[in-house]
Amino acid sequence: MKTIVITGGTDGMGAALARHFLAAGERVVVVGRSRGKFEALVSAVALGNPSATARAEFLAADLSSLDDGRRVVDHLVAHHQHIDALVLAASYVRQRRRVTTEGHEASWALFFLSRYLFVTALAPLLRAAGRPVVINTAVPGAPVDAIAFDDPGMADGFTFRRSNAQQRRANELLGIVATRDHPDLAYVTWGPARLVRSSFAGEVGTAMKVAARVLGPLLGQRPERAVRPIIDLVDDPTPGRAAYRGAAERSLTVGDHDEDDAVRLVATVEEHL
Repeated sequence: MKTIVITGGTDGMGAALARHFLAAGERVVVVGRSRGKFEALVSAVALGNPSATARAEFLAADLSSLDDGRRVVDHLVAHHQHIDALVLAASYVRQRRRVTTEGHEASWALFFLSRYLFVTALAPLLRAAGRPVVINTAVPGAPVDAIAFDDPGMADGFTFRRSNAQQRRANELLGIVATRDHPDLAYVTWGPARLVRSSFAGEVGTAMKVAARVLGPLLGQRPERAVRPIIDLVDDPTPGRAAYRGAAERSLTVGDHDEDDAVRLVATVEEHL
């Protein structure tokens, strides 16, 4: 039986993955903010598969808080012998800069610092699995110069576009860190091929909310369909780094200084953790 850990597993694509793997007989750990949504998800699966209840675990956390992230990691290390798949899908869109009570810019904390923490701190549990895979739902393809190494919290000149690009590029470079000492690990930077119908969590403007509400039902794919390529990647992982949009593999964004940038990123993160 595989152990699948899914952050953001109570909504959208994360919930679709949790339902699939519970129905498939795997052990699923969902990290999220709504126990009610988790319980409803498990109850729905258990109607046709009663053992799902015993194989499902919920860990409540707001992953823009590193203290919450550390608590989850400590629990996983204490209670699980291996992690076969780590799916990083927690999301909360912010168009404006916010600083957490811990002093971190909230989007940077949620979309990168928490993911860095999970990938690095859970490395021993991933190594203990036969064919481990990390699926990082940071859409690949950000510019190579997107990271503000001297100001990752973007106190100067924050925009949604800059913040989004920085998180995505940092998560691609995290793959270098993750696979350097673990060549058997599959690390996939993944994004959906097109719009996905899901609840739209975030602090956003009216225009974005209206667009999501109108265009989602018209153009968006259902989460269950959107995650099929992720399911295939978890079921049959290929060691090394890769990037995908939907089921189509994409070339990794390559810069002249990727290895040096990965080292610099680690130093920057460790300085601020």
